[in-house]
Amino acid sequence: MEIAGSVALVTGAGSGLGAATARHLSGLGARVAVLDFDLPRASHVAQEIGGLAVQADVADEPAVAAAFAQVAAAFGAPRFVVNCAGIGTAARILGREGKLSVAAFARTLQVNLLGTYTVMSHAARAMEGLAPLGPDGARGVIVNTASVAWQDGQIGQAAYAASKGGVVSMTLPAARELARFGIRVATIAPGMFETAMTDGLPPDVLATITANIPFPPRLGQAGEYAMLVEQIIRNPLLNGTTIRLDGAVRLPPR
Repeated sequence: MEIAGSVALVTGAGSGLGAATARHLSGLGARVAVLDFDLPRASHVAQEIGGLAVQADVADEPAVAAAFAQVAAAFGAPRFVVNCAGIGTAARILGREGKLSVAAFARTLQVNLLGTYTVMSHAARAMEGLAPLGPDGARGVIVNTASVAWQDGQIGQAAYAASKGGVVSMTLPAARELARFGIRVATIAPGMFETAMTDGLPPDVLATITANIPFPPRLGQAGEYAMLVEQIIRNPLLNGTTIRLDGAVRLPPR
């Protein structure tokens, strides 16, 4: 699908993978809505790219509905929606002194899984009303974000791995269901990427983290994630699938 002149909405776009995706799609000519829980961060990115800053907690369905209405009023319905919003948790099922992590598990699923589903649902409703394009009658593309932890979950990642595994499991049935509207759904499962958390790490710690990455032997860059989003949008046969973006890494148990 043609990106220039189209409307895109990216969640979690105030930083990291989402911000890189918003900048990349804007650079390709899209009008981008920058959605984030942190409005100042969203505003900073939106101002940089001439986009629209939108504040919402993706786990809050009324807030997501209001966000889509705001985007529609300003730009029109989005043809591309990229779900980058999420939280990372590290908590053992049974911690020290018998401490449980049930609340953390519930919150992680609420944001990462239910939040993705909620945004995807509103995206589908918005895209359904768009005019079909091209010989295939395409109306839109939804890209969700999982993690290699879906398959390689480490100790302490039960909640995170479960939430991302749920995102992967939704991909095919969502693509099959939305096919009748000309809407494609795909998921990216990133490996070890440069984030705000890794920026301040000493060289020896970074070396330990990257030791298991076959090639290239380094952390992924947010722009590389954004490149794959572009490729999913442009390639009409990328549908109902999950793509690992990880340099062939397989995470060890800890």
